[in-house]
Amino acid sequence: DRSVGTHTNNYMKIKELREKSETELDRLLAELRDGLRDLRFRVAARQMTKVRDIRAMRRDVARILTLKRARVTKA
Repeated sequence: DRSVGTHTNNYMKIKELREKSETELDRLLAELRDGLRDLRFRVAARQMTKVRDIRAMRRDVARILTLKRARVTKA
């Protein structure tokens, strides 16, 4: 399982996400959003300089939301 705080170049593949259930996606989405908030605070407090991780996490959130939306419109 991936650690949310250390999110370097381990972006989630859409194939992995498609295999997950709706509840797993919801849980993962909540974890990513919490991790994203923590990263923003760490960058603001100058404890972290790799702001690229924020971009990667935002893209993972977008992948999950896109997949969830596709499932809703398909059903």
